[in-house]
Parts: sequence; structure tokens; C-alpha cells
Amino acid sequence: MTLIKSISGIRGTIGGTVGDNLTPIDAVKFASAYGTFIKNTTNSKSPTVVVGRDARISGSMISQLVINSLIGLGIDVIDLGLSTTPTVEIAVPLEKADGGIILTASHNPKQWNALKLLNNKGEFLDAAAGAEILNIAENDGYLFSDVDNLGSISVDDTYIDKHINAVLNLKLVDAEKVRQANFKVVVDAVNSTGGITIPQLLRKMGVEVVELYCEPTGHFPHNPEPLKEHLGDLAAKVVETKADLGLTVDPDVDRLAFMSEDGEMFGEEYTLVACADYVLGKTPGNTVSNLSSSRALRDVTEKHGGTYTASNVGEVNVVATMKATNTVIGGEGNGGIIYPESHYGRDSLVGVALFLTHLAEKKCTVSELRASYPSYFMSKNKITLTPGLDVDGILSAMAKKYVNEDVTTTDGVKIDFAASWVHLRKSNTEPIIRIYTEAKSQAAADNLALQTIAEIKKIAGL
Repeated sequence: MTLIKSISGIRGTIGGTVGDNLTPIDAVKFASAYGTFIKNTTNSKSPTVVVGRDARISGSMISQLVINSLIGLGIDVIDLGLSTTPTVEIAVPLEKADGGIILTASHNPKQWNALKLLNNKGEFLDAAAGAEILNIAENDGYLFSDVDNLGSISVDDTYIDKHINAVLNLKLVDAEKVRQANFKVVVDAVNSTGGITIPQLLRKMGVEVVELYCEPTGHFPHNPEPLKEHLGDLAAKVVETKADLGLTVDPDVDRLAFMSEDGEMFGEEYTLVACADYVLGKTPGNTVSNLSSSRALRDVTEKHGGTYTASNVGEVNVVATMKATNTVIGGEGNGGIIYPESHYGRDSLVGVALFLTHLAEKKCTVSELRASYPSYFMSKNKITLTPGLDVDGILSAMAKKYVNEDVTTTDGVKIDFAASWVHLRKSNTEPIIRIYTEAKSQAAADNLALQTIAEIKKIAGL
């Protein structure tokens, strides 16, 4: 498996050969490159970096390699231990740290791990910073500290509590209203750190919690990407326990998906739609999601008198567009909620709290809430890349083929038709072309995807 290097971080599978996988040597190399970048760009004589990890089996090993590499550079480390991506993001500015590293491969299966890299605001690095770090790594541009100037390590296990309390203190989160609604919620945390954070948040909001796969063992009981085909156990448990809803998060707790009381998916795309509907109803303004996200957010935003803007895919691009358009809420259609009143990062804890407050105010079932929104259907497919495949040429050919439609080429190729769209792009995290389609029915979305795949294969000569 090729080691993937991008602005999303350094990601790869554990084991294998150096440079082709995330081996211990690669972990040290890229942690050292990041640490060198921090030392080169901070005015602090004693830089500090916050480190946290999800519950992956490889997490402890990678964490020790990364932390000790930073210490070897003379950087002080605040180790949060088992944590979440948004928890590390809020810890960085609170600690006045120079950066942060989250050790997680997000939705990837258990054999994967990654270093997600943050700046001193607790936000993901931009492309220029990412390129500089890769350059340092490629050229072994490190200067380690002598024995009298090594960094130190301190352990702080309080940040999950701090994170939960910060969410509960948000103005639009009403824990008392949620408590009065007497919700019962099934939580599938895929045996990672969501099992620590989400039930604790819910119980503080007066919710009865049914835990499913909430032990942070790192042994994922199913594919950890929060998609319908992976959530049969959650659907069964929601129906069996007569719960008001189910919810699931990915291993690092920045993606959130809900399930209705009947065991049907609320729709990962509609996590952001529902939260935005609630927030815009209280604080009118603009929204942002990426090019691969549902048109439903645009519709809801315009209903509230706001303006919707589409960004390139990638959290750093969404955040940049949100700041440029004075957005009150945004995120990604994969269940990632970014609420600037909290911080500029995808945060499932914030999403849970906003969604439940919204549901409590509406006094309706989850299925009724879903039925109140514009109905779109998506199909998410992919084609695995093979050596020698001219992906850019394929995307260019598709753009030319549909030149008479509304085509966007800032991030892959998106083709907007009157009642549907298709978005083609190379993944930043896996060696694939992603093919996302959306239409007014599932059949139409699926058919558009099949048609697109056939066209790509024809162009590629596959």
C-alpha cells in the first residue's frame, strides 16, 4: 500500500516496507519533519505540541514514536492520550500550543493509522505548510537537540471533560430542554474514543443511553465508515430497544450520522442540514459545504434567507471558505459539523448537542424531522487506481464531454445538471477516484453513477 502524503496528513497501513507503509521509521520521519516545521515557524524558544489519539490497536506504538521524536527536537509535548480529533483541536489554543497532532486514520479500517497535523489555532495546516513539511521529510532536514535541551512530556486527561463542558455552554445548546424530552439514544462508537465522549455528553444532557460498541479497544466490529451498509447492528438495536434514535461516529469522532426510530438512516448528508436548519433559525447567516455535499443545505440556507457557498473538498478548504463568507455553520456532507461559535473543526459532540436541542424543540420524531427537508438521494462509488492510469487526463476528458453543462473544475470535475449532479475527484486519503452523484431518487442517482463509471472506463480503455 502506498504511503499517502497530503494536506490531510500522512496516512498509511501499519507494517511492511519503509516508504510504502506507515512503518515506525516513517512515523518518526514525518513527526520529525512536522516538529522541525514548528521550530522553524514559531517565535517560542520552547515550542509545545498537543498530541492525542483514537483507540486504534497501533495507536500506542505510533504515539510513543511521535512523542519521543518531538522531544528529541526539543519540543514539549502535552499528551492527551485517548482523545478525539475535535478535542485536540480545542486543546491547542487553550494550551497556547504551537501545534497539534492527532493520531488517527479517521474512517479507514483498523490496519490504517495517520498523523493529522494542526497549526497553532488548532486547525488543519494549509497546502503551503503541508508542502514545506513534505520537503523537510524528503531532504532529512532535521536538527535534533542535544541532551541538555530535550523536550518534556506532560499528560493531561482532562480535555474530554473540558470539551463536553464547552459544548454544553454553547448558547444554542439547551440541555434542560433535551432532558425534558426524555430521549433514549443508541450509540455505536465502533469501539473507539467516541465510546468515551458521546455517552458522557448525552448523560449530562439527561439522555438515556444504550451503548453499542463503546469499549475503546480499537477492534472495530464493522467497517468504521458511518454508512448504512455498515450499521445493521445499530438499526436492530434501535428497533429492539424502542429508542428515539440511534447515532454513530467514526473512530476519531469528527463524522456523525443519525438513525431514525424505525431503524432507517436519517442520512449522513442530512446531519449538517438539520443542524444548519436549527442554527439558521436562531442566528440567520450563510453556510458552506464542499462540492461533494448535498444540495439540501443550499435549499435550507436559502429558506432562512442566507447564502450557500460550495468549497473544494477537504476540511481546510471548507474552513477557509467559511471564514471568507462569514458563515454561521458549515461542514461536510460526510456528517462533519463545523460550528464557529465552538471552533473551526468538524465536531460530532457539537453536532449531537445541536441536533438533540433541535429535535427537542420540534417535538417530533426523527423520521418526521427528516421528512421535513428537501429529499435528495446520493450514490457514492469509487474506482481503484492502477499504475499508469492517466487520472488527470480522464477527468479532463469528462469535463470536455459535458462542456455544455455547468462544469466546475476547481477540485476534480463536478457536472451540475438541472435535477442532479456528479462529482469526480482523486481522493486525498486513498488511491482511488471518488464518484459522487445526487438526484431526486435513489434509482436516478445510482443510474447516473453507473453511466459515469462506464464513461470513465471507456475513456481509460478499461
